[in-house]
Amino acid sequence: MESNLDPDDMWGSDTIVGSGSEIAVAGPEDMQDDEFDTSDFDTSSINMFGSVSSSIYRHSYENGRRYHKYRYGTYPIPNDETEQNREDMKHVAMLELTRGKNFFAPIGDHPQKIIDLGTGTGTWAIEVADMFPAAEVVGCDLSPIQPLWVPSNVRFIIDDIEDEWAHGDNWDLVHIRQVFPAIQDPPGVCRQSFNHLNPGGWIEVQDFGGILKCDDDTFRTDSMLTQFYDMTTEALSKRGIRWTIANNMDEVLKDIGFVNIACKRFKIPIGIWPKAKRLRLVGLYMKSVFGDLIDALAPIVFPLLSKSSQQMEEFVTKAQDELQTTTAHIYLDYFFWYAQRPLAD
Repeated sequence: MESNLDPDDMWGSDTIVGSGSEIAVAGPEDMQDDEFDTSDFDTSSINMFGSVSSSIYRHSYENGRRYHKYRYGTYPIPNDETEQNREDMKHVAMLELTRGKNFFAPIGDHPQKIIDLGTGTGTWAIEVADMFPAAEVVGCDLSPIQPLWVPSNVRFIIDDIEDEWAHGDNWDLVHIRQVFPAIQDPPGVCRQSFNHLNPGGWIEVQDFGGILKCDDDTFRTDSMLTQFYDMTTEALSKRGIRWTIANNMDEVLKDIGFVNIACKRFKIPIGIWPKAKRLRLVGLYMKSVFGDLIDALAPIVFPLLSKSSQQMEEFVTKAQDELQTTTAHIYLDYFFWYAQRPLAD
């Protein structure tokens, strides 16, 4: 099903850009995109940052899924092949959405040090290392799931990004993607990033808004998919996690002392309902990503809400059925927040 909504209405005028403490609003002309019309793991690097137990190379298993062993339970999402495929599919979807941009922070053509916190499979870090062969690129994650064969200027380390910073100073870019809705202290991570950036260096936080949306009347108010997001928000809040934090990252960054705060907001479709071929492809990827997310989070969400395994199984079955059959024009907001450490603190 295609919709005939005006693309300007679809984009709205809430792509946020700003400088210092002021935030201005950019309209669809600033997006220059009217297509959202409807119709090798480096173990030596560990020694550089402190010794760790060999147990980090093992994994934990629960609910038929595999999780990180190091600091088990800190990050609630699995790290098995299914999850890695989901992460890489999200990466491809983001590149399609942005026409090939890995980031928007204006770091110039010759950055020297870049760190990717919560690097996951390491795909982003590897691509950026290829973009800047003279730069040192470090990927940091709880799980040792990164490839063995990587560019010579990239290495991966195992650490909890919420721990005290142990990754050196003078970074030109700290990149954090799709991590904050699953951890307890995003402000603390941003604060440590601020303290270890070069003066004038940049932080970029990329994430989903965590609220399922529709701009017309094609989406049922009793949707199982909306219920899933609502339950996830409620359940994770019991663990001190803000599932929708990406909507308000400007407040976090400003409180810490970052300036030149800016944001690009994209609408990312779920399903193949957009007219534009590129966005249909993104929507196809995201439909698969969303389905895998339901399976990954349900074993966490339902116990936190004191719901039984039978209730979980029934709900997941209905939600997956709806996801596969819905023709609703549903989407998520996706945010690229970036901000600068002042040249003089």
